[in-house]
Amino acid sequence: MNSKLYIYLKNNVTTITTIVVVLFFVLSCTEEKQERIAAIVDRSAMPQLHAMDITTVISDSGITRYRISTPQWDMFDRANPPYWEFPAGIHFERFDENLSVDANIHSKYAKYLVNEKLWLLKGTVRMTNIKGELFETERLYWNQINEKIYSDTLVKITQAKQIVYALGFESNEQMSKILLVQSKATFAVEDK
Repeated sequence: MNSKLYIYLKNNVTTITTIVVVLFFVLSCTEEKQERIAAIVDRSAMPQLHAMDITTVISDSGITRYRISTPQWDMFDRANPPYWEFPAGIHFERFDENLSVDANIHSKYAKYLVNEKLWLLKGTVRMTNIKGELFETERLYWNQINEKIYSDTLVKITQAKQIVYALGFESNEQMSKILLVQSKATFAVEDK
């Protein structure tokens, strides 16, 4: 009886295995409707790199000099001209030899033109220079080739003893030599 049972089970297992294999092939070979994805036509409109919540440091000779923080950083390498975009704003900090922040810039939007080495910062731009002077404007440019920082819009400069309004300014990168364009008003700051 044992040998008959063995032969019976062996035949059934072989039959079941054959049925499973045949069903597997039949079901796997059925033609499914494939979804087609459109090709990217304009590669220049798509960023090469899209990064979120980025903080990076820039060093010189092993010493940390700058920190850049942004909620979103997009690099458009195929655009003409290529650029980086920071649609949710950017924050720069500059460090002194003791790694204390001695100057900073903050804006709600920024764009960097790679070939021209030109930064455009827009939307409530606030910059504090090494002297502690606060510059507030709606648009600021930083030309790294010419080593100039400038604005062509109304600027408010809060200094220790006065507040100055002008229709623009131009300065060196260190913000130590400032040329005001059409200075409009100067208000003394009272000591309390």
